[in-house]
Amino acid sequence: MSVPPAIDTQKLLDAMKGGGAAGLKVPPPVFEDMEAEVRDYRPGDAERDGVGASMRTRFPVLERYQNPMGVMQGGIVAAAVDNVVGPLSYLVAPPSVTAQLSMTYLAPAAPGTEYVEVEARLVSRAGRQLVFDATVTAPDGTEIAVGRLTNTIVRRG
Repeated sequence: MSVPPAIDTQKLLDAMKGGGAAGLKVPPPVFEDMEAEVRDYRPGDAERDGVGASMRTRFPVLERYQNPMGVMQGGIVAAAVDNVVGPLSYLVAPPSVTAQLSMTYLAPAAPGTEYVEVEARLVSRAGRQLVFDATVTAPDGTEIAVGRLTNTIVRRG
């Protein structure tokens, strides 16, 4: 399977800053610490306030993020999901914060798994609430986890 080249991350950063993230730490230090690599971004339906927008990001399964069994620790999997929804949320709306994150773990990122990919998608938008679904997969296509996040758009003074 060939892997497409990474997308132009600087263009995404510029778009986030233009969308209300100017002056914020974009990307945040945790995104860089987790060595995240944005692989794909698709804007959503402009007539539906960006619903359908999606982002796919790759995270290496680093040894420091493994539990004693050698698999990616569940909290790190959740952090990876949150680290995809955060940038995606800035591309579809003014800055927002995660108000709720629910994860369901389906399979471990088995020892030797090189990376996981998180794909998140905006599924609904109502007022100041954004709802995202996310899927975490291993390189062989195994679903590791699924998540649902609700973000609240913040009003900046």
